[in-house]
Amino acid sequence: MSHASNKIKWCLKKAQKEIKGGKKHRGLIKKEADYDEIKKHIIKAEHNLSAVHYFSNGGFSDWAISAVFYCIYHCFLAIISKFGYESRNQECTISLIKYLNEKNKLNLNNKFMNALESYNEKDRHETNVIEKREFYTYGTSVSLGNKEELLNSIDLCKECLDKTKEIVFS
Repeated sequence: MSHASNKIKWCLKKAQKEIKGGKKHRGLIKKEADYDEIKKHIIKAEHNLSAVHYFSNGGFSDWAISAVFYCIYHCFLAIISKFGYESRNQECTISLIKYLNEKNKLNLNNKFMNALESYNEKDRHETNVIEKREFYTYGTSVSLGNKEELLNSIDLCKECLDKTKEIVFS
């Protein structure tokens, strides 16, 4: 059994336990596909891509990276919604995307998943958005300083959005 599969089981159990306890779940639940919700996630992802441009042009490239992260994350939420899931946990969302990819239920380039996963220094990849987001959100730097890095992140968002639309509307 893969790590993603084990994580999904944990996420589903976590949500069930929280719901039974009368709490808002912070895991993963199975439900009917909701095309209105899918469309809203796509709109939010596009909005976040617009925010990347807005922040970048306004001299806030450090905040642009957070918008890159959430653009891709809302793409993932749209995808899992198509497959009948709701997630309130980033690790659960990423694990479900990986699992669906492993089971050939979708064909999504690993670079999108890698972009949102934490890494160890040995496995670092240039498109890792989560590490950049944490660095610029919690650190003291106020600028990326590397325009090409931001342009690559914008391209990653655009590509993820295009692929997401292909997946959820096919």
